[in-house]
Amino acid sequence: MTVASNVKQCLITVRGIESQLSTLALNSLDEEAKSIFHESAMAIETVKKDLQFRVLELERQEPQYKGS
Repeated sequence: MTVASNVKQCLITVRGIESQLSTLALNSLDEEAKSIFHESAMAIETVKKDLQFRVLELERQEPQYKGS
C-alpha cells in the first residue's frame, strides 16, 4: 500500500469514528456522556481536517494518487 492509500484509508476510518461519536452524543441520555461524546467528535474533526489537507498535498505532489 502506498502512503497516499494509507492516509486515505485512515481518513475513511476517522470519518467513521466521527460519525459514531456524533451518533452517540445525539442518542445519549446522560448529559455528561453526551458532552464527552460531542467534545470527542469535535477533536476528531480537527484530525479529519488535517488528514484531508494531507491527502490534497499528496495528490498535488504525486498526481498519480489523485482520485484513487
